[in-house]
Amino acid sequence: MFKKLAKSLREYKAPAILTIFLMIGEAVVESLIPYITANYLINEIQKNGENVEMTAILKVGLILVLMAMLSLSFGGAAGFTSAKAAAGFSKNLRHDLFSRVQTFTFRNIDKFSSASLVTRLTTDVNYVQMSFMMLIRIAIRSPLMLAFSVIMAARLGGMLSLTFAVVIPVLAFGLILIAKKAMPAFHRVFKKYDRLNESVEENVRGMRVVKGFSREEYEKKRFGKAADDICEDFTKAERIVAVNNPLMNFCMYFNMAAVLLLGSYLAIGRPESGVMIGQMSAIITYGVQVLMSLMMLSMIYVTLTISAESARRICEVLDETPDMEVPKDPVKEVKDGSILFRNVNFKYAKEAEINTLSDVNLKIDSGMTVGILGGTGAGKSSLVQLIPRLYDVTEGSLSVGGVDVRDYDLDTLRNQVAMVLQKNLLFAGTIRDNLRWGNPDATDEELEEACRLAQADEFIQTFPEGYDTYIEQGGTNVSGGQKQRLCIARALLKKPKILILDDSTSAVDTHTDALIRAGFKSYLPNTTKIIIAQRVSSVQDADLILVMDNGKIVATGDHNTLLASNEIYKEIYEQQTKGGDEDAENA
Repeated sequence: MFKKLAKSLREYKAPAILTIFLMIGEAVVESLIPYITANYLINEIQKNGENVEMTAILKVGLILVLMAMLSLSFGGAAGFTSAKAAAGFSKNLRHDLFSRVQTFTFRNIDKFSSASLVTRLTTDVNYVQMSFMMLIRIAIRSPLMLAFSVIMAARLGGMLSLTFAVVIPVLAFGLILIAKKAMPAFHRVFKKYDRLNESVEENVRGMRVVKGFSREEYEKKRFGKAADDICEDFTKAERIVAVNNPLMNFCMYFNMAAVLLLGSYLAIGRPESGVMIGQMSAIITYGVQVLMSLMMLSMIYVTLTISAESARRICEVLDETPDMEVPKDPVKEVKDGSILFRNVNFKYAKEAEINTLSDVNLKIDSGMTVGILGGTGAGKSSLVQLIPRLYDVTEGSLSVGGVDVRDYDLDTLRNQVAMVLQKNLLFAGTIRDNLRWGNPDATDEELEEACRLAQADEFIQTFPEGYDTYIEQGGTNVSGGQKQRLCIARALLKKPKILILDDSTSAVDTHTDALIRAGFKSYLPNTTKIIIAQRVSSVQDADLILVMDNGKIVATGDHNTLLASNEIYKEIYEQQTKGGDEDAENA
């Protein structure tokens, strides 16, 4: 896991390594300051009393000032380099995560909720970034300070350093116990973060539904419960971790008291022991350094344990392998828009017992217009999603332009298959920016032509800013029908070999729907057009109409053939036409 995450360091290795050397320098200098203060300043004053030379004192004082400035310089430089390394590491890690997600197939995406992916890209990366900074700073400094302080105290203090034999085990045992008690609560928090983000995401996306059903109070309570759960676990963990401070203070003051009592006794009662005031001062200082180092090491342990869960979640995404195999020598050209399904079976999950699509055999010639009808769950969307290889067939084969879709370069295939989905999505930006997703090099004239064919130009011209009108995230400032027409125009700009409309004219009236279909014939005469619709009127002029039910194609033919031979199609047609006649009479 560490090696995998370390790959994201890349160009920030140099500042990370430099931070380590700066921390070593700071630890060495800080460990020497108490030694010099005790031996060459306090002890000299104690020995010589009034006869001490001020020149010598000033000389030692100047050395201490220079060492303090040197320590400060090491620490300040380390702060700069560590911040640069940690921020750069997290930037690269987010980039690697996002890039990995972009390679996922829909089947891979289905394994992670969108809320969970957001948490991994934000909260989890933040924890790993914080831990990385601690590793290259405190995790280097604290062990060195601990080792140097113990060595210097033993060399300088003799018997007085034995107090460490009591306080260090007590503090170490207490800190490890605290960390172990706090860890389970920290582990639980991350799953609850996913639920919290999911609540936020659903409410932002479905705000109109929430308000339409007056469910604000219910959603507040749901969000509040998720927030309270996180607060409860964090409070429990932080309450346990908070014991660090009193334990640290107890050990520090115990050490100080022990050193002062034992040192005073030896210095005054037994002068032959050679214990001097400078030694006592140094031992106290080193004692504080040792205890602070232990406390920082405990905090590192806690932080690393927390971030280990984050690192594991991040590596889950990085380790996820796209389930679509890329051919070694892929086909780079789609000859035409012909489509051939041979004995195709499909299911979304390998472990699923029932197929979503079964025994699909279908031939569509290039340039044909194909309509697909069927009830909810009939498999219409699943069928067309196989064409651009958003999913792979479970059994059988699917060919486009006479080549199995699994033999194509994915970008090549998908650039020749334009889809307008049920859930139309516009991105934050101008109308012009959104349209150019279909063709980044499209001229203004081409944009306007596509919009006229999609019956979008008329309403765009009513906006004060026209094609430079800003679209809010998700297209919330345009109506459903306007959004559908903009998405159709975007797809037309690709001039694909295959155009798929997945119930994408449901929000427009029948007259506009007819105009859009007429535009297809004139603008894309050689393009294969597949139209999934709920209205018979949207597909009755198609060259071929498919009727689907329960994942199977139960009937094929043109409008007149199906009307005469298929009960499902006839029933849908009569319900819709009779409904229209009744509405006309009532009007």
